[in-house]
Amino acid sequence: MMGRNNERNIKKHNDKLHKEQDKVKNAKILRKEKLKQITKKFNDTKTQEDQ
Repeated sequence: MMGRNNERNIKKHNDKLHKEQDKVKNAKILRKEKLKQITKKFNDTKTQEDQ
């Protein structure tokens, strides 16, 4: 009998799940980096204007 929860199906499901989680994590990291760059650019511009 082919159970729904056999090893192969579980592995497939976990791989899919982890791939999704990685995507979310990477997107979060990317957003942080972009924000950092925008902030830096903004601060650089502000400093130049003040001088």
